Amino acid sequence: IMSTVYRWALGIKNINPVVRLLILSDVLMFSGAGLLGPIFALFIDEFIVGGGPTVAGISATIYLITKSILQIPTSMLIDRIAGETDDYWVLLVGTFGLAIFPLAYLFVHTPIQLYIVQGLFGVMAAANFPSYMAIFTRHIDKNKEGLEWGMYYTLVDLGTAATAVIGAQLATLIGYQWVIIGVVITKCIGSCLVVRIKPYMNTFVQPQPRIRHS
Repeated sequence: IMSTVYRWALGIKNINPVVRLLILSDVLMFSGAGLLGPIFALFIDEFIVGGGPTVAGISATIYLITKSILQIPTSMLIDRIAGETDDYWVLLVGTFGLAIFPLAYLFVHTPIQLYIVQGLFGVMAAANFPSYMAIFTRHIDKNKEGLEWGMYYTLVDLGTAATAVIGAQLATLIGYQWVIIGVVITKCIGSCLVVRIKPYMNTFVQPQPRIRHS
């Protein structure tokens, strides 16, 4: 088992630096989210006036609908512009937005305020997801696609699982406010790793020749 773990860890070290940084960034981003995610409904019930299962469900729906609607236009925009510079900046804005916006929960007291924050989260996620996937896909190592996607989901899931337990304990011991601050700190560290991929970005990508049909 130790030999397998060693080879797997060595594999992470030897993969494309952009893919490695993106994986580590999302491990921290999702681990930060994991601190609050499983107990978010309890947070709403305790700190939102009139909060409860309905408010929690509506807030999740607003986030997902906003993200879903805006992802396609964002994807089309970054595909239309040649090079990866636009992808990088859209990713950076979305990632730091997702990292910093949880602070808004400290000032939310009504369902309407929560819905607005969730909508803004959806906007940031719509910027983050397509640009992340575009850059990751371009830089993934040939013939290691399965391995590197496997590394991504394994590490992200393990990080989220670990922090879900930690977040619940911290909320009980020191309160939700400190859990939210922990979320922001963890996510901001993950966001800083995205900054480090900039030297590897292609400023121009040669467009594919159009095939003429007779």
